[in-house]
Amino acid sequence: MTPSGPFDPDGITWTRVSTRLVHARLITAGLTLAVPLVVGVVLALTLSPWWWFLGGGAAVVLLESIVVIPRQVAAIGYAERDDDLLIRRGILFRTLVVVPYGRMQYVDVQAGPLDHRLKIATLQLHTASTSTDATIPGLPPHEADRLRDQLAARGESRLAGL
Repeated sequence: MTPSGPFDPDGITWTRVSTRLVHARLITAGLTLAVPLVVGVVLALTLSPWWWFLGGGAAVVLLESIVVIPRQVAAIGYAERDDDLLIRRGILFRTLVVVPYGRMQYVDVQAGPLDHRLKIATLQLHTASTSTDATIPGLPPHEADRLRDQLAARGESRLAGL
């Protein structure tokens, strides 16, 4: 990929997250949209055809999710540099977060029931700034453990965090 401004710095090799994150997000979207879809269809068949708008709207959002979610997951990446960690995400609204190792306070690894079943985890970096969204979802557990330990060690070596 050719560098495109601030979101693709020169000399950076991005590490992608697991494609199992696509499955997790599609399952979540499907379960969330199943309720309005079923309710809309049942009410349209029993009460009024106007309820097709609810079921149809949920179906459209579900189809859009099937197209967009794989692209969103493919846009998530991270890169470790000597002094900081880069995290990027987004297709239309792109974000690049740079977290200096010395500013980290602690590193969390989380996995809910669905994440555990799909063998993925989320790594979250906590800094002094409450507005920092330094999370990397969809990591294989062994990579999340490795990254957590490495980031903690780098933070300790900078003597400013952790």
